[in-house]
This record gives sequence, C-alpha cells and structure tokens, in this order.
Amino acid sequence: MLRATDLVFGFAQRRVGADVSFALAPGETLAVLGGNGAGKTTLLRTLLGLLRPLGGQVTLDGIDVSGMPESERALRAAYVPQSHGPVFGYTVEQMVLMGRAAHLAPLARPGRADHRVANEALERLGIASLARRRVNELSGGERQLALLARALAQQAPVMILDEPTASLDFGNRVRVLQELDRLRAAGLTIVFSTHEPDQARAHADRALLLGHGRPLALDTVERALTPESIMQLFGVPVRIADADGYRVFVPAPQASDASIRNAVPRPR
Repeated sequence: MLRATDLVFGFAQRRVGADVSFALAPGETLAVLGGNGAGKTTLLRTLLGLLRPLGGQVTLDGIDVSGMPESERALRAAYVPQSHGPVFGYTVEQMVLMGRAAHLAPLARPGRADHRVANEALERLGIASLARRRVNELSGGERQLALLARALAQQAPVMILDEPTASLDFGNRVRVLQELDRLRAAGLTIVFSTHEPDQARAHADRALLLGHGRPLALDTVERALTPESIMQLFGVPVRIADADGYRVFVPAPQASDASIRNAVPRPR
C-alpha cells in the first residue's frame, strides 16, 4: 500500500504543492497529469523519499518513507526518471544490473540469477540487442527503455515513473504502456506522470490532476478526466469523441480568450 496523507511537497526555500492525499492498493495505477511546472516530478520524488515532505506523510505498507533506509526503499519502490544524458559510459546491461543492487550483500557482485533477471527485462522491452551498447551512445528513447528495464530488474512491488513515454516513438510507446498494463495485472502498484489524458484514461485506474501543485481532481479516470477538467488543467478547450467505441479527447471549437483565462487556475 502506497499512501500520501495531507502531503505538502517542495524544497526548503520553496513550496511546490500541497493538499495531496491518496491510498493505492496492489494492482492499482494512478496517473498524475499537469502542465509544465505543475509539480509532477517533485511530487513523485517525494513519494519515493528522495525529497522530504514539507508537511504530511508518505508511507509504504504503513512505514514512513522519510525514515526508511535507502536500501529498504529500493526493495519496495522502483523509479523511472525522465530520460537524461548519462555521464559515464556504462553498457546497457551494466546499467540494468544496477537495479539488482538492493538485492545484493555489500560489495557483492551480481550473480547468475541477477544476470538472468536483467536479461529478461531487456527481452521484455525488446532491447536485448542493445545490451553491449554504451548508454551514452543511445538515443533518448533507447535510454528511456533502458531505464525502465533497470526498474523492472529491481523487482519492487511499487513502480513510479516520470513521463515514461515522453521521448519514445509510437512503437516503443505502445510497448511501454503494454508492459505497465502487464505489471498492473501482476499486482504492482504504479504511479506515472503524463501530459496525455487519453494515456491516463486507457492505462490507469485513477487520475490526479495537478494545477500549480494543488489537486484539481482526484478520482477514477472516468470521473476525473472530463472536458471541463482538462480545459481547467491545460487552458485549451477539448471535447470527447468516439472512435470505434473508444473515447478520446480532441480539440473543441475555440472558446474566447477570456473564458480560457478564467478557467485556468492561478497560483495560491
């Protein structure tokens, strides 16, 4: 169980968001939506215990993550950050094996079982051919898939992903989303951030809409993701269209500038 209670998050010099509360059971997925600068990444890092809450609490199975040893957090929750440019020239296989670190004794080297888990993660994401490539030679999309493989190798019951499909082409985006669905069906608790309401609707149970760090909606995806809430969140008019029985958000006739400005939440 991943639980946030009256969470206030940010940095020592600046509060980013507040009033976030939810509880996720095994097998549940929460999508966090918001515009650029809404506080999504800061919230996810706080859920992981990488940032201390400014107020409230985050718990994993009833244990406060702020006081949890790093090695124990790594056994309970895996993190897929946004793709970044690596500094060191590790191979993809070496980076994925880093996901096994929490399962090893101090100073121990990965064994045969660890290599098997890492190779299975690469196979599942279709990037086994990249195993010997240097991470700093990969495209942004390939690096993102390698980061996800590292998280899979970690075998933690909670997975937190920061815009996991942002830099992927269509085929790899589908592959990642199918993997998230498979993990949800296997009982993992998943939190991922996204800019795409349709992605949240199709691959999450609940949605948290963050506007300037505060929840505009937190509910099932059907109730939270409405044309009205999406316009309030992103400041653009949308409508829901049916495409062969699948409901998607599409642009709506342009509203007046004044109505859009009035719909967009202001910082408090």
